[in-house]
Amino acid sequence: MAKANKKQALGRGLSALLKDTSDIKAVATEVVGNIIEIGLETIDVNPYQPRTYFDEEALRELASSIKELGVIQPITVRKVGESFQLVSGERRFRASKLIGNKTIPAYIRIANDQEMLEMALVENIQRKNLDPIEVALSYQRLIDEIQLTQEELSTRVGKKRSTVANYLRLLKLDPILQTGMRDGFISMGHGRALINVESSEDQLDIYEKILREKLSVRQTEELVKNLKAGESPAKATKKVLPKYIKESLPEINSFLGHKIDVTVNSKGKGKISIPFHSQEDFERIKNLLK
Repeated sequence: MAKANKKQALGRGLSALLKDTSDIKAVATEVVGNIIEIGLETIDVNPYQPRTYFDEEALRELASSIKELGVIQPITVRKVGESFQLVSGERRFRASKLIGNKTIPAYIRIANDQEMLEMALVENIQRKNLDPIEVALSYQRLIDEIQLTQEELSTRVGKKRSTVANYLRLLKLDPILQTGMRDGFISMGHGRALINVESSEDQLDIYEKILREKLSVRQTEELVKNLKAGESPAKATKKVLPKYIKESLPEINSFLGHKIDVTVNSKGKGKISIPFHSQEDFERIKNLLK
């Protein structure tokens, strides 16, 4: 009787089979390795996706390409209950939704949570460059959730152990510097130099100097070297701020992704200055303040 039921399931075609979650082996047998069109509304994003920021302009460009040429490379999904979950291809998925497509070509495969996390990380690193902080966060997640050592992780992702360690050290930077690296204002080389600065305040002062004077990595390394030798980085005159402002600054700085400048007069009135470093940065801040 069981054999008859299975034969009936296999004879209904892929579309019917994908709606039947009662026999995962049948799904694996018939679907894995095939490319089929599935509805975008049936797909959930990958919770293990290492990429947390998607450039809107780049997505619009991809959407335009998909509108003209279609999705050239199928996305990869796994079957979860009554729906699908992205394994890789979130940019293609988002871009297809952007232009109102109803379906998308997809590979169906079987994968557990650990495999999902590993595939999402490796696929993103190999296919589309993540920013250094996204890579570092992904590495840390593999270590925490799959309980890998740095040595084991380096083998999994095909990187030297020292390379993995350098990425992970970036997570020790002040959150504002991490945001700056994610937005492309400073490079990983700048970040590696700033890791050697213990004081978060000094890190932020040097960060602003890098942006203001467009310092190279070598110049930043020299600045850090001088600081460790006892020289103080060029700073604005220290201002004595009320406690309520001092306590709020870290939260505001983190929200805006910049170290803001606050001045207060003797009557309690003041001014907040928010720096920006490009039109794109200005638009980002403007959207945050809406």
